[in-house]
Amino acid sequence: MQVTETLSEGLRRGFTVVVPAADIEGKRSAKLSEIGRGLKLPGFRPGKIPASLVRQRYGTAVMAEVLQESVDDATTTLLADRGLRASGQPKVDLVSGLSGDAPFDLEFKVEVELLPQITPPDFAAITLTRLRAEPSVETIDKALASVAERQRTLEPVSEDRGAESGEFVTVDFIGRVDGVPFEGGSGTDMDVEVGGGGFIPGFSEQFAGLKAGESRTIEVQFPADYQAAELAGKAATFDLTAKALQRRLPTALDDALAGMVGFESLDKMRAVISQQIQGEYDQLSRLRIKRELLDALAERADFPAPDGLVKQEFDAIWARVEQDAKEGRADAEDKDKDPATLRAEYHAIAERRVRLGLLLAEIGRLNTIAVTPDELTRAMRIEAQRYPGQEAQVVEFFRKNPQAVETLRGPIFEDKVVDYILELAQVTDKTVPPEELTPPAEEQAKPLQDEAAQERAADEAAAEPSLPA
Repeated sequence: MQVTETLSEGLRRGFTVVVPAADIEGKRSAKLSEIGRGLKLPGFRPGKIPASLVRQRYGTAVMAEVLQESVDDATTTLLADRGLRASGQPKVDLVSGLSGDAPFDLEFKVEVELLPQITPPDFAAITLTRLRAEPSVETIDKALASVAERQRTLEPVSEDRGAESGEFVTVDFIGRVDGVPFEGGSGTDMDVEVGGGGFIPGFSEQFAGLKAGESRTIEVQFPADYQAAELAGKAATFDLTAKALQRRLPTALDDALAGMVGFESLDKMRAVISQQIQGEYDQLSRLRIKRELLDALAERADFPAPDGLVKQEFDAIWARVEQDAKEGRADAEDKDKDPATLRAEYHAIAERRVRLGLLLAEIGRLNTIAVTPDELTRAMRIEAQRYPGQEAQVVEFFRKNPQAVETLRGPIFEDKVVDYILELAQVTDKTVPPEELTPPAEEQAKPLQDEAAQERAADEAAAEPSLPA
């Protein structure tokens, strides 16, 4: 095999490769011989079919297979011999072609974008603060009260009076936009809490004063960002008919309440709720320090990012940005920016993600960090639990779709690398009020800037090249 380098610009490399005709013909002859040994044709004994007939019938198809294999093998050997790691699929252009049945040298051009040289930073020089918080007695009591609220019982109101805030009106209603009923706008025997949440703004508040047997028409305005686009921002009317009035009976915080929700005692329920809240705090703490670590790593990731990976990442981000804009969910800070500015900002985000992904992948590779089969199985089971009643189908889906399994592998790998770095970094614990665990509103408004680096940006294995059609 003869190799001539034709391009060396940044991370891009180009080569012309020539595979001798003897190698091509040797592979083709071997494949044709193998076919001939197992071929059955009328008038010929097995294994005695003339080689010329086998070549006549299968020579073209076998040659195409040989060419593809030769290109794949030559490209793999080229990269391995030169110690090159491709960041994506090499681009291959065939130069020589089959001329009749005569032997010929296979010549092709290959261009490839390489992974950059990455030197992991000194983890011991990274200083981080891990925020810690514990649930207060008041927080636990509030959670217990919420459980009691959900276990409430109602009693009819016997007085002849209108509904008051916090009471429940059993109603039939029908909603209309421009005088026409709309899908999902009707209800029968529904219990609506006066002033309660979960409805269109201004809907439940207008139930105040309703008496059993009374009818009323109320007017509301759907929010501009309402989930049903055909109703967003539109005015609507609802015709109500009140059928009954009920009020909430107080539920005592005692062992009887605990028994209603499956606990042995109130103390046991309190302990479990405390653990759940602590788990939520710990998760928020984990997210905060992970974000802080990724920011620190991003500052140290000063190697060039492969253009192909950046483009792939940017295209995914921009598709989401355009979809959000189309559906009225565009980021508030983005609405007044021109497309060129937005594209530049999100392109920078894509570069950050790619560099972080490559850096985390290299740290994992150098330190033999990998996702085990047991970890993948556990992740599949957790994902399946999100679909009650369909767990078996979800697990079967993952077993039949390896690409879907890879969507589970990335986050697990990333977390394992993050844990490895945190063990070596200088981490100081700090106890704070729970509200400090939540990032400021301006940070929450830009989730794309702080999402975990994408695993596909860290893929170091070059896909096999394919011949052009």
